[in-house]
Amino acid sequence: MQPLQNAGYDRAITVFSPDGRLFQVEYAREAVKRGTTSLGVKSAEGIVLVVDKRTTSSLVETKSIEKIFQIDNHIGAATSGLVADARSLIERARIESQIYRMTYSEAIRVGSLAKKICDMKQLYTQNGGVRPFGSALIIGGICEGESKLFETDPSGALIEYKATAIGSGRSDAMDVFEEKYQEDMTLDEAIDLALDAVYEATEGKTNAESVEIAVIEKENEKYRKLTQEEVSSYIDKLVDKKSTNDEKEDEE
Repeated sequence: MQPLQNAGYDRAITVFSPDGRLFQVEYAREAVKRGTTSLGVKSAEGIVLVVDKRTTSSLVETKSIEKIFQIDNHIGAATSGLVADARSLIERARIESQIYRMTYSEAIRVGSLAKKICDMKQLYTQNGGVRPFGSALIIGGICEGESKLFETDPSGALIEYKATAIGSGRSDAMDVFEEKYQEDMTLDEAIDLALDAVYEATEGKTNAESVEIAVIEKENEKYRKLTQEEVSSYIDKLVDKKSTNDEKEDEE
């Protein structure tokens, strides 16, 4: 139950409580925390985006679940939280990217696009009759030969990361990143690290059907989603590695 003195600030509109809190924004963050785990990793060769497409029923076609999106040729985004809200933000990001391309005859910078999305999110925290977006985005891409990775919060806050995670497994994934991340990693090593983080975040419940991977390579500045066969090969390597480690621990 919300304290009685705060009840008036816990309504459909976003109003500051006396202690400076915006309850609707905090609830939107909770919606993100209940979402599936999504990760982004910056490497020396580009950006890696990975999502856990956890399903609640064996009847669901996992191919129909999309949580990694292409924004432009050189930009991709991974989402967590309310799927409908995420799709709306992705559509806005695509429009902003094309407006910039038509206006200036060049590709939009990754940071500029992330700021535009955060500006939109922030507007929805201060206008009456609307609610904050219950979705967070990890936006990654290549800009002038440099890898860029940003996380957008439901409040409209923006932070640039070397590696980050959103969703229910954020804490476990960030622990893996803190321990194992290296700036000079190859793209393959970054994928392995991201999958290791997903494995820990999902308590080992990781398979090729539940994982989606996309990369933006620095060499050609192109977004590419990995095929099912490619994902399976990385997952098989991960499982073999974990099995070997478990066997060594048992012997000790």
